[in-house]
Amino acid sequence: MGYLVYFTVARANTFVNSPYNQRQESFAKNVVRGSITDRNGNILAETQVADDGTETRYYPYGSLFAHVIGYNDPQLGRTGLESVENFELLTSNAFFVEKIQNEFDGTKNQGDTVVTTLDADLQQAASDALGNFKGAVIVMEADTGKILAMVSKPDFDPNQIASNWETLNTDETNSPLLNRATSGSYAPGSVFKIVTTLAYIRQYSNYSDYSYDCAGSITVDNTTIPCAGGNVHGHEDLRSSFANSCNSSFANLGLQLDIEGYRDTAKDLLFNSQLPSVLDYTKGSFVLDEESPTSEIMMTAMGQGRTTVSPYQMALITQAIANGGTLMEPYLVDSVTNYTGTEVRRNVPKSYARLMTSAEASQLKEYMAAVVNEGTGSVLAGRSYTVAGKTGTAEYSSESSDMTHSWFTGFTNVDNPELVITVITEGSDGSVGGRAVSIAGTILDSYYN
Repeated sequence: MGYLVYFTVARANTFVNSPYNQRQESFAKNVVRGSITDRNGNILAETQVADDGTETRYYPYGSLFAHVIGYNDPQLGRTGLESVENFELLTSNAFFVEKIQNEFDGTKNQGDTVVTTLDADLQQAASDALGNFKGAVIVMEADTGKILAMVSKPDFDPNQIASNWETLNTDETNSPLLNRATSGSYAPGSVFKIVTTLAYIRQYSNYSDYSYDCAGSITVDNTTIPCAGGNVHGHEDLRSSFANSCNSSFANLGLQLDIEGYRDTAKDLLFNSQLPSVLDYTKGSFVLDEESPTSEIMMTAMGQGRTTVSPYQMALITQAIANGGTLMEPYLVDSVTNYTGTEVRRNVPKSYARLMTSAEASQLKEYMAAVVNEGTGSVLAGRSYTVAGKTGTAEYSSESSDMTHSWFTGFTNVDNPELVITVITEGSDGSVGGRAVSIAGTILDSYYN
């Protein structure tokens, strides 16, 4: 009896929405699949019914929401919110008298409407700013966890999914069906210095006394770590090491860390762990252990080595920092209504986990503000809104240091954080390592101005 209650309350939706559940097809015999809208009522997906009763799933924005909304095709199945919210879309909460009348007339009922947290204007701005670059953008509210935009490129047009299926599935160069925002697995580069900094703060109560003289590189046990562009940063404390993204200093920091404690900090920030997500995702990977050589510790501490992370996970870490250490559970569905707009259910913000103390979050927030005010993210300073964040350049080719990904993760209105934004672009050359921060600025300008 206890399991039946658990199954009904906790597991029923999972089974109902499973693509292997054949009952879904029986729902579709009686219900016209409902619409999906953004938070302002703009239709993102709808079912068009022809005079002969033929139903066609239509996506008015084409490829703009391809990965987050997904697609629904009778032969190919469904992805994104089309899959996650399948039960709601094939459920009709129309007025019961209308449903009775439809039963007598042999007419299908209209399915419910899923109202998302997404903002079509912000999604368009993010897509335009990312342009033709491969990569991803995520924008979410700092204090609620609402996801306002999620863009992944290359993308595809869900209206043409069937006709382009073979091409989409065989394009290994671009992988257009991959949602890079949640399932992309990248070397984090310097955005990982957030994790290293938190580990050092936790292990050294006198972290404010840290000092290091940067000569442009550091060599230990025949391993040399250079600073980006060979920059010589001179005398630095922990704050300026973070603001300047000094590789030498962070390699030095890594060598001072207890590795088990370092692993614990990474785990607290959701590495090697499940993430709160209704969409498919890839776990971040942190592989250091007590047997790791000096070279790998140094590389990991400044964001290289074998560490990997998704843009989505970096957005969650950033959101927790902006929100005083507490990660709010991210969500994509604001409410479900019947087709006339009467509310059936509404999601509300709720906390997921405390990733760090409020004091730790406050210190990281101060360091991230320094990145923009005086460090590598200074291109975002002096705007109509304030920003705190961390830039990153991650080498991904062992053959050339010029093959890099460009990162930015941060939040706006530093004193009362509002938006969290994470951007990655793939395949930048070394001369445009700041591409992601520039894209973030373009998106935020569109939102605030």
